[in-house]
Amino acid sequence: MLYNRVLVTGANGLLGQALVRRLSRFPEYDVLATARDDSPRFEDASCGYAPLDVTDGEAVHRTFQDFTPNVVVNCAAVSSVTDCADDRERCWTVNAAAVETLAHECRQVGARLVHLSTDFVFDGEDGPYDESARPDPVNYYGRSKLAGENAVRASGLGSWAIVRTVLVYGTGRDLSRSNLVLWVTESLRRGETIQVVDDQYRTPTYVLDLATGIERLIHFEKDGVYHLSGREFVSVYDIAQTVADVYGLDDSLIEPVPSNHFEDAIERPLRTGFIILKGETELGYSPRSLREGLRALGREIDVLPTTG
Repeated sequence: MLYNRVLVTGANGLLGQALVRRLSRFPEYDVLATARDDSPRFEDASCGYAPLDVTDGEAVHRTFQDFTPNVVVNCAAVSSVTDCADDRERCWTVNAAAVETLAHECRQVGARLVHLSTDFVFDGEDGPYDESARPDPVNYYGRSKLAGENAVRASGLGSWAIVRTVLVYGTGRDLSRSNLVLWVTESLRRGETIQVVDDQYRTPTYVLDLATGIERLIHFEKDGVYHLSGREFVSVYDIAQTVADVYGLDDSLIEPVPSNHFEDAIERPLRTGFIILKGETELGYSPRSLREGLRALGREIDVLPTTG
């Protein structure tokens, strides 16, 4: 059997954990998970682990020389829009400059690079978008992620893929940041009133579906840009309402507000979301519906209401 030696960066994040677990299910992958932490935040995956800061070029080089991957999946990112606006230097270093470093090392060892990107490379005027749409980010996070994409394109790599996704939700162990669904769930369970924007539209993505799509892209050795998300084009407020309904929580605690309700709010694209036909036809990508994804997550975090 020919093994894919897969190096995963950002492996302690939401997607990184899900992807490492997914790849661990198949004997064709020899996985090295990496992240900035001294140790992995997960225990239920069959893989090696090594600390790695993707902004440290010498450390990246040593890791490539030691492991000699033939596939690299870059999940490392500063993904908080607020953090990117507040610390632009760190945002650019991780989301753009480090991608250039990874691409260079991939070229040196002949590895494929699969780079994770975002719907925030678009301005939100014409969503949902397919892969041929022209990026035009409206905030610094989006600009940094587009620069990362451009670093991949300009790298001279013979084999690369860019996977864009949208509003990923799910759970993992000791996550450093929450996500919309977990925030809504935890807030409503505490009886807190929350304000949720009703004029931003997305195609929310269950993390296990996204991990499956990436594994299939690796397996079929596909190159180019792929949009992998959920299918349903819904407002963020509708997502919160669906969370309350599926988990039997009080939806009267959810207050709809427009994006401009929040003072000093960073501009976000209003209507993104993706058309995923390419992933469906070329990868067999088949994401769960929002309700199915929420029920699957509900079983993981034990919030589904009892019946009978």
